[in-house]
Amino acid sequence: MFSDNLISLRKMRHMTQEDIAEKLGVTRQAVAKWEAGETIPDLDKCRTMAELFEVSLDDLANYEPEENLGLNLPPKGRHLFGLVTVGDKGQIVIPAKARKLFDISPGDQLVVLGDEAQGLALMRSQRFLDLANAIRTMNEPGGRA
Repeated sequence: MFSDNLISLRKMRHMTQEDIAEKLGVTRQAVAKWEAGETIPDLDKCRTMAELFEVSLDDLANYEPEENLGLNLPPKGRHLFGLVTVGDKGQIVIPAKARKLFDISPGDQLVVLGDEAQGLALMRSQRFLDLANAIRTMNEPGGRA
């Protein structure tokens, strides 16, 4: 996992092993051994690599493309939760990992937003109402513009 992720991220960024080695203060041979799976860098080097590639440390170490439609690692803070199927009445089931990460429980209300060019998005209804009220307040006479 780690070695495959390192190779994938390095190639996505059009970097060489030498580039990585220079940024981490190690030799090119050390990077080559990490990519070959012969050794694993220490935690500090892993954390620096995760920052360099803008991915989470967990994803750098554990991301499995096969479990994620064969796609490369998403940037930090972005997630691919997998596929869902739309039911006969238009219902979908939000994947468990997404529900846990975003603390979504049965009975919670979500707003469905749409952009014809970009697709759909879900947002907690209270957060949406807070944003709408903030915008309305800004546009009222005497509000901050």
